Amino acid sequence: MIRTPYLLFLGDAPDMLAAKVAIGIRDWRSDHAVGQISLPGCQADLKLSEMTLAEGRAAGAQTLVIGVANRGGVIGPHWKACLLEALALGYDVASGLHNLLRDDPDLVAAARAHGRALHDVRVPTVAYPIANGCARTGHRVLTVGTDCSVGKMYTALAMDAEMQARGLKSTFRATGQTGILITGQGVPLDAVIADFMAGAVEWLTPDADPDHWDHIEGQGSLFHISYSGVTLALIHGGAPDALILAHEPTRTHLRGLPERGLPTLEALRDTALPLAQIANPACRVVGVSVNTQHLAEDAFEAYLAEVEDRMGLATVDPYRQGAGRLVDALV
Repeated sequence: MIRTPYLLFLGDAPDMLAAKVAIGIRDWRSDHAVGQISLPGCQADLKLSEMTLAEGRAAGAQTLVIGVANRGGVIGPHWKACLLEALALGYDVASGLHNLLRDDPDLVAAARAHGRALHDVRVPTVAYPIANGCARTGHRVLTVGTDCSVGKMYTALAMDAEMQARGLKSTFRATGQTGILITGQGVPLDAVIADFMAGAVEWLTPDADPDHWDHIEGQGSLFHISYSGVTLALIHGGAPDALILAHEPTRTHLRGLPERGLPTLEALRDTALPLAQIANPACRVVGVSVNTQHLAEDAFEAYLAEVEDRMGLATVDPYRQGAGRLVDALV
């Protein structure tokens, strides 16, 4: 178990998107976050109390959580001094990066010397099966995006919360480090050996009551050259009954790939749905989730209305408007 509450480490994150792990914890487990700590040059700000390590301990923080999800998932070499100091002050350290804490001799030695724990969230702990494509009882919904970091996890969490508030049977199924840190369980899918990824999603979404919905946390994008494989594993392993399309309209290119533009929502629909129907012929697209954080207050509703009219699907920003209409479309 990872000890709570947390001090959220933002490092030298170049923008808010790079701090999406910390943002997820702030938004969905605010009681776990006592504050944030940044290094010089950090361009992310969660609007939490900026603290030193000593101040965080005084405020009750038990674990320093690396809240950065950078390209390649690596521990910045200039983060090391802060991580070592945290261990010396009595923090455990938790990370969802591919670059594992347990593989760093200095951190391992410091943790041992101070009696502290290193938590690598992005490490599979189960011998997952190979997918078999067999039908499962219950229902599943997956959010697929035009790009990475467009709000797929947030949409699934918001829909799960809405369904539970209505007294419906619902479970959020985490497939990435942020979701796992929020819920305490799940599958770190992009760290699973490729042959077993779809099987891991089948394992994560087992047979359920006929009126139960699993909300599967989406990852990557079918259009993103770097991360399309994990998206397809979710589509085929999840065998969803419904898809939600996710989009961020102000992007000029795919995240980390400046030479590649974003696909349209129509292209996403027409690509993702036939792939989903290989695993579940009954699958259909039921709604659109739009991340409008960079659209002005007087512009976002008009944009949503235009998309809804064009796509013929319920279209909302779950952060600004809630997920009620998406749940209505689902059930």
